[in-house]
Amino acid sequence: MKKILMRSAVFALVFSVLSSCSVQKPRANNVDLPNKKEVLQTAEKANQYFMNKWPDTRKEIVGKKVWPSNLWTRAVYYEGLIALYKVDPKKEYYDYALSWSEKHNWDMMRDTYTRNADNQACGQTYLDLYEIDGKKNPERIKFVKASIDSMMATNKVDDWWWIDALQMGMPIFTKLGRMTGEKKYFDKNYEMYAFTKYKHGGNGLYNPKDKLWWRDKSFVPPYKEPNGEDCYWSRGNGWVVAALARTLEDTPKSDPHYQEYLQDYKDLLSALLPIQREDGFWNVSLHDPTNFGGKEMTGTALFVYGMAYGINNGLIDKKTYLPVVVKAWNAISKDSVQPNGFLGWVQGTGKEPKDGQPLAIDKEPDFEDYGLGCLLLAASEVYKLK
Repeated sequence: MKKILMRSAVFALVFSVLSSCSVQKPRANNVDLPNKKEVLQTAEKANQYFMNKWPDTRKEIVGKKVWPSNLWTRAVYYEGLIALYKVDPKKEYYDYALSWSEKHNWDMMRDTYTRNADNQACGQTYLDLYEIDGKKNPERIKFVKASIDSMMATNKVDDWWWIDALQMGMPIFTKLGRMTGEKKYFDKNYEMYAFTKYKHGGNGLYNPKDKLWWRDKSFVPPYKEPNGEDCYWSRGNGWVVAALARTLEDTPKSDPHYQEYLQDYKDLLSALLPIQREDGFWNVSLHDPTNFGGKEMTGTALFVYGMAYGINNGLIDKKTYLPVVVKAWNAISKDSVQPNGFLGWVQGTGKEPKDGQPLAIDKEPDFEDYGLGCLLLAASEVYKLK
């Protein structure tokens, strides 16, 4: 009887140990990966808060001015929503994006033939929905293509004079290039990118020494931060990270400029490694932590998106970047996303560290949509981590 009881006790102990092992978090390179279910729950909670607040997809956005709801801030949100839909295809996400696109007649903000990347950003979602539905509805890309083709018909390449424009505009060119198979879209995309990189502001908005980007010519030296460093705005560099990730996604490796995009992407990510904060976020001023130092979600989320994309696609070293991504994502999900889905530590619209300050966990920015878009982009790639 004693032997039977002893065997039973040993069996119970072994079973307990095996059971505890089976529920451990997945690990990669000795880093606990975020739980996939929890990643989706975080994204869903933040997104539901927004959808509940904005049930009418056409409702204008009223602030210092009245904005149509297909302006760039809302376009970035839908960009993130589509990314979430691709990993978690819920009908309500698709319907919400479709309603927004239809109510704007699949057109650019205010003017079909605008050259302003901010006004064209909504076209990214139109193109995605066109593909999601099997390219059966050509009206969805009619105005996007007309807008970009009107730019293609000129020799002008200096439109992207601020680095935010790279994220708003570049993915449209590369998506059209991939969809149509026409090389001209890739060529024009590079010409405009190269002008921003090498020419705007005198010698370009990219600093190869620091591997970071000035937001626009206003911040090219001799402009200095309070500590004497160059001004590199977190979200601005986040836009470049996202632009390059999305450009690499659609640009064929055979393209003559693919390797340059890839190198710029890798260099920018490498510059972010030593300046991540201990709490996982990045400061609004990348080289001056004393200039409005503190947590900031949007730039951090874009960096998470870009790094996780690189890991998932084998573009960057997983061992180096995975701990950085996990640390940043954990900071966002724990410190930024509130129980009701509200996002704290979101810097308002602007172009530099001082804009929208001071930040707080409960402060509502002037526009709340683009911050959520950044979060959803990050979540979509963190979810894919293996």
